[in-house]
Amino acid sequence: MGQINPQINNEWREILSEEFQKPYFESLKDFLVEEKKQFIIYPPGPKIFEAFNKTPFSSVKVVILGQDPYHGYGQAHGLCFSVPANVDFPPSLQNILKELESDLGIHYPKSGDLTSWAEQGVLLINATLTVRANQAGSHQGKGWEQFTDSVISTLSLNRPSLVFILWGKYAQNKKTLIDQHKHLVLEAPHPSPLSVYRGFFGCRHFSATNNWLQQKGLKPINW
Repeated sequence: MGQINPQINNEWREILSEEFQKPYFESLKDFLVEEKKQFIIYPPGPKIFEAFNKTPFSSVKVVILGQDPYHGYGQAHGLCFSVPANVDFPPSLQNILKELESDLGIHYPKSGDLTSWAEQGVLLINATLTVRANQAGSHQGKGWEQFTDSVISTLSLNRPSLVFILWGKYAQNKKTLIDQHKHLVLEAPHPSPLSVYRGFFGCRHFSATNNWLQQKGLKPINW
């Protein structure tokens, strides 16, 4: 990807090889190379595909779908809703961790880094994988959505008994890509302060996910 230089796990590279060759992806690469000449882009190039690197295709058990990377300095590191250790928790992440505490009694953590979830099979992807610094939504409509839609469809088709967690209308619009006869789809309002009291708090998606995994004979997530 020119000067962007992302690295992606070999398993995903093979599964998505046709996607990487499509004209829209070539255009996306060109767009990102030009953007990088003029603007700071988040997350840093090597972290663009971090969700895929931390959760290989054959390891995926759960998919949590975000919309955009964080656009503030030092926040985005390639996993949706997550921030590196020692970075202040954004409001949506605070609310996710409050719900986790309420649902499963897991104490509010010191770090907002969700890498441990990813390493257990929770694919933490944003629909758009990059953003211009301090400009929310600035890379929407450039091709990333087509790419991540293909990821969701490929997982739905080729993996058994996944849990798809869709928070907010944007994520819920992806439901049409998922075979609900095979997979569990959990929906709730977005965890942002604007909508968290409309049903995100109390959704108990963490316990519901683990119940499903255990029913399927799979190891639950240690959230």
